[in-house]
Amino acid sequence: MKKAYILALITVCIWATMAATVKLVLNTMPPLEALCVSGAFAFLFLLAVNLVTGEIRLLRETPARDILRMAGLGFLGLFLYSALYYYGLSALTSQEACILNYLWPLMLTLFAVPVLGEKLTWPKAAAMALSFAGIVALCWDGGLGEGGRWTGALACVAAAACYGLFSVLNKKAGLSQRLTMMVIWLTVAVCSALTGLLTETWTPVRGEQWLGLLWLGVGTDAVAYLLWALALQQAGNTAAIANLAYLTPFLSLLVSALLLGEKIGPGALLALILIVGGILLQSFLDRRNSRPKPVDKPAAG
Repeated sequence: MKKAYILALITVCIWATMAATVKLVLNTMPPLEALCVSGAFAFLFLLAVNLVTGEIRLLRETPARDILRMAGLGFLGLFLYSALYYYGLSALTSQEACILNYLWPLMLTLFAVPVLGEKLTWPKAAAMALSFAGIVALCWDGGLGEGGRWTGALACVAAAACYGLFSVLNKKAGLSQRLTMMVIWLTVAVCSALTGLLTETWTPVRGEQWLGLLWLGVGTDAVAYLLWALALQQAGNTAAIANLAYLTPFLSLLVSALLLGEKIGPGALLALILIVGGILLQSFLDRRNSRPKPVDKPAAG
C-alpha cells in the first residue's frame, strides 16, 4: 500500500504540469493533432520500455480478446477523455478546465461501487460531497454558463466520467499495465489521426511545439498514466488513492500562474479549499475507522 501511495504522489506532481502545457500547445495547433503526436510519443516510449524489459514477448501470448479489450479501454479512457479535456482547455482557462476535470476521482469512487464491489461508506460520501461543493463553487463564481463556455465545462465533466470509468475497468481487467498502456496510446494516436484529419486543418509541428508534445507524450501520458495504473492495481482501497489526485488541481493552478500568468480567482481558491478539505476529511475518517477497536475484557469473577 505504501508503494501505491508513492506512485500516486509522483503521478500527481507530473499531472500538475499537464493543463498549462496543453494550453500552451493548443495556442498554436489543433487539439486532435496535438493528441495524435503526443499519443505517438507515448506509444513509442512504452514500446521501448517493453523491448528493454522483454515484456513485449508477452504480447504474442496475449489472447486477441485481451488486446481488443486494451484497445477498447484506450478508446474510452484516454482517446475520449483526452479529446474532451483538450476541447475543454481550448474553451476555458487552464485552471477552470483542470478543476472541473478533477471530478474524475469522484467518478472513480462512484464507479468502483458497482464495478469493483467496493462499499460507499459515509466517510467516502461526505468527502465526495465536500469536494463536489468545490466544483459547484467554481461554476457559480466563474460564469461557466455564459456564452459558449458551458460546452467547454460540459466537455470537462464528460471527460471526468470517461476516465473514472476507465480506471475501474482497467483495474478489474487485471492485465499487464506496461502492455496495456502501450496498446492504449497506440489506439489514441490512431483514433486522433483518423478523427483529426477529417475534422481539423493540421499544420506542421515546429520549434517549441515539439518540446511541449514530447513532454505531454513521455511525461504526462506514458510515465504518469502508467504509474497511476500501477498505483491503482496495488491499492487495497481505490478511493484512498483516488483522493490523492485532488491535489493535482491545486498544484496545477500554481504551475498555470507561473507559466501562463493566470490569476487565481476567489472562486478557484474556494473550490480548492473545499476539494482539499474533502481529501483531508476522508483521510482522517479512514484512519480513525481502520484503527483496531479495543477488545472488552471478560468480567472478573
